[in-house]
Amino acid sequence: MIKGIIIVNNHGKPRLVKFYQSVDSEQQQQSVIRKMFTQVTTRPDSFCNYLEGVVPEWGENVKLIYRHYATLFFIFAVDAQESDLGILDLIQVFVEALDKCFENVCELDLIFHSDRVHYVLDEIVMGGMVLETNISIILQSIKDQGKMAVDSLNKTDDAKTQNRKIRDQLGDSAFATTFSDGGGYNF
Repeated sequence: MIKGIIIVNNHGKPRLVKFYQSVDSEQQQQSVIRKMFTQVTTRPDSFCNYLEGVVPEWGENVKLIYRHYATLFFIFAVDAQESDLGILDLIQVFVEALDKCFENVCELDLIFHSDRVHYVLDEIVMGGMVLETNISIILQSIKDQGKMAVDSLNKTDDAKTQNRKIRDQLGDSAFATTFSDGGGYNF
């Protein structure tokens, strides 16, 4: 099971944090992020991308599996049963999905479009379990979500247009005279 996923920049600033195993307080969350970051960044680039991590908040047997892309570290904390290579592949799928959604994803995309980043992650991982690894299906789900959002906005615009037509039929004067004296409705 995946216990947590964080994306941090080279300076240790978290850009995405998602915990699937409970961490009680915000202070403990910051501690977990700090520990994961320091354990990963102190390793030379020549070492492999997974290590037995020490995260006391999640107990023993926590593995940290990570990839370093440009200025970002993608770090997955998992239990001992997860496959190291499987999680590395999952990180690659996540990065490719983000790359397709944002056309060459960068740190600013994660900052200014965090809702979309969370949506992409939720298509891949939910509740600490891997849902989907097929990039085509993930991208289709994201495209469908975008289409539903546009349709929803169009329906809202249609409702505004209908309200304007009703108001035009009744005449603005009916509304204007009621509120012209500043008192609103008189009871």
